Amino acid sequence: MSVVDPIADMLARIRNAHQALHADVVMPVSKMKAAIAVILKDEGYIAGYAVDGPKLSITLKYSKGKPTISGLKKISTPGRRVYVGAKEIPDVQNGLGISILSTSRGVLAAGVAREQRLGGELLCEIW
Repeated sequence: MSVVDPIADMLARIRNAHQALHADVVMPVSKMKAAIAVILKDEGYIAGYAVDGPKLSITLKYSKGKPTISGLKKISTPGRRVYVGAKEIPDVQNGLGISILSTSRGVLAAGVAREQRLGGELLCEIW
C-alpha cells in the first residue's frame, strides 16, 4: 500500500495512538520521519524512538495519564507547499509548541532554523 503523504500519515498515527493511550506506535521508516522523530525526542515530546529495519517505532510520552503532545497539524501538503523565510517562521501556540522545517541543511526545529538564519518548507506544528 502506498501513502501519498507519509508525514501526514506519521502525524495521524501518533495522534491516534495518543488518543488510544498506547505505549508506542510503529510505522514504515524514511529518512524524514526519522529526522522528525529525533526532533520530537530532543524537544521532549516523545520518550524515545528506534529504527528496526523497515520500521520506525516511537515510544510515546505521558504525564499524569495525559499525552505530552496535545496537538499536531500538518502545514505543507503535496498539493500545497508552504515555504517561509527565517524571519517568517511562525510561533506555535504563543511559544508553547514547535514548528518543524525542511531546510537546505536538513530537517530542523524552528528555533534552530532561526538561529542559523534558515528558511524552508514548513512541514508541521506540534504543541
